[in-house]
Amino acid sequence: MSQTLTIGKALNAGLRRAMEQDPKVLIMGEDVGRLGGVFRITDGLQKDFGDDRVIDTPLAESAIIGTAVGLALRGYRPVCEIQFDGFVFPAYDQIVSQVAKLHYRSGGAVRLPMVIRIPFGGGIGAVEHHSESPEAYFAHTPGLKVVSAATPADAYWMIQQAVASDDPVIFFEPKRRYWDKGEVDLDGRPELAFPLHAARVVRPGTDVTVVGYGPTVRTAMDAATAAAEEGRSVEVIDLRSLSPLDLGPVTESVRRTGRLVVVHEAPGSGGIGAEIAARVTQECFYSLEAPVLRVTGLDIPYPPARLEDEYLPDLDRVLDAVDRTFGW
Repeated sequence: MSQTLTIGKALNAGLRRAMEQDPKVLIMGEDVGRLGGVFRITDGLQKDFGDDRVIDTPLAESAIIGTAVGLALRGYRPVCEIQFDGFVFPAYDQIVSQVAKLHYRSGGAVRLPMVIRIPFGGGIGAVEHHSESPEAYFAHTPGLKVVSAATPADAYWMIQQAVASDDPVIFFEPKRRYWDKGEVDLDGRPELAFPLHAARVVRPGTDVTVVGYGPTVRTAMDAATAAAEEGRSVEVIDLRSLSPLDLGPVTESVRRTGRLVVVHEAPGSGGIGAEIAARVTQECFYSLEAPVLRVTGLDIPYPPARLEDEYLPDLDRVLDAVDRTFGW
């Protein structure tokens, strides 16, 4: 049965289905129970599954992740919610030192099937620590898988796939897109869902390739629509997975278009875009008609809410980068 859902409602439905299918799936985090989470992603789950499976925790991110590590080692599948992106850093030591390494440290004897959900990115008029994009820290850490959903359908299936994974998954949710709507097949078969760690072409094109993930996929799509009015055909690719990176569709596209623009909200230096630029240049050097360009956040702390529109990549900045690729 196909329904029109927001990304937030699709995540809720995906978590509900995962909990129905496996009694070992637990949800834990600050205000995830009675309140249903700050963004209401877990709304109604504690009422239906009880407070022993949807657990309101103290305001202590390190304790949330540390407790989840112990639960995962004992066979549970905890899903931890970090209330806002900037709040993850008190738990960073646990994630990098324990979550990412226990499988390797044990010589493969133990698995750590846990998901860490992080609403990320700007665009909601919030202050610093509530609008960060810390994905590169985690994508740089071996032992972690890192994904981000950009549509309701992907949100529904990817959260279930992440919960079912035997490896720890950092699940970045584009908070300013929580209210974006799309069709979701709630009765689909999981084995037929698009693979969790595969990139996808979401709009075919022939002139230039634009790559984004999470909140910038919609920005890229809007830019492609505007570019079409000027006679330019933009191919848009949603990365979906940041670690591992699936660059096959990207390099295949660039070999046809000869041009690539990468878009993300995080600062440009050392970001995901830099890695993509390096690898695409290495793989597609003789196909490129112009340097790989990046449209990113600025290399500054996240600004006050009144200035975030100047900071975030938008349609005009993406179109400007597309135009510049044709100037070489």
